[in-house]
Amino acid sequence: MTKIRDFLGPYRLTRLIRAGRSCEVWEAIDSEKDERYALKILRPKKRHDKAELASLKHEHAVASTLATSNRIIKIYDFKIESDTPLLVMELFSELNMKQALRRGPESLAFMLDKIIEQAAEGIYFMHTKGWIHRDIKPDNFLVSREGETKLIDFQIAEKKRTGLSKLFGKSSIEGTRSYMSPEQIRGKNVDERSDIYSFGCVLFELVTAKAPYTGSTPNELLTKHLKANIPSPVVYNDNVSPDFAALIRSMMAKSADNRPASMWEFLKDVRAMNIFKRTPRAPEISVFDDIPSFKNPDDLFRS
Repeated sequence: MTKIRDFLGPYRLTRLIRAGRSCEVWEAIDSEKDERYALKILRPKKRHDKAELASLKHEHAVASTLATSNRIIKIYDFKIESDTPLLVMELFSELNMKQALRRGPESLAFMLDKIIEQAAEGIYFMHTKGWIHRDIKPDNFLVSREGETKLIDFQIAEKKRTGLSKLFGKSSIEGTRSYMSPEQIRGKNVDERSDIYSFGCVLFELVTAKAPYTGSTPNELLTKHLKANIPSPVVYNDNVSPDFAALIRSMMAKSADNRPASMWEFLKDVRAMNIFKRTPRAPEISVFDDIPSFKNPDDLFRS
């Protein structure tokens, strides 16, 4: 079991940030350089799992093509230290968007313009490099107390298909049910507009603190993405502007052809409108005032 003060090569583990089913994320100090990093480490039972190992290597390969963007977390290296596969990553805020929403959405609302724009810029940059993220969700954006936002987790990202592969290729059915596009659920070829659908679901949750669809079973939830009427965020938050509500609903269109064609188109639209009718005030106490580690036990089990 990995513990505080353990060493993995030159890295001394100082604090567990998050733990998921397959990986743990630790803050660590490189004792040779005296610099701090985040290490994404395969958990003991997964360290010899070929699929998990390939997934980590893939994430590093994807991130290496995205290193020039400040809106995307930097992954510096893939290593095996003390028989432990790991990624050496940029150390950033350990609160992800989902955790911040769970603890208090008002801490994000007053700076949502900045958060949304930076999140969209990260997705757009990834698309310009030919990648489709395929798992856009609140858990996969890190947010700082100043609203700096970075996109993370590229384990199921895939290259945009072109030519014959676009006509005959199929995508594997992976992702997170609450945010999956209809074409992703059906295992069809996906492009940028699939990520746009997922980001629309994220925006819905950002302004309402609720996912757009819920279901008592996984199949019921997926069926709602395929067939249910598109909800309006105004039903849950009447301070959302009509323009922004309409933009979210257009992003969540069942047919990809009816969504914004690109994240650049989304950015042009969102920069020209107000998100809220009345600008929210910054709260006196922020969810960012009480980190250094996880407060809610549920936070421990978020990958």
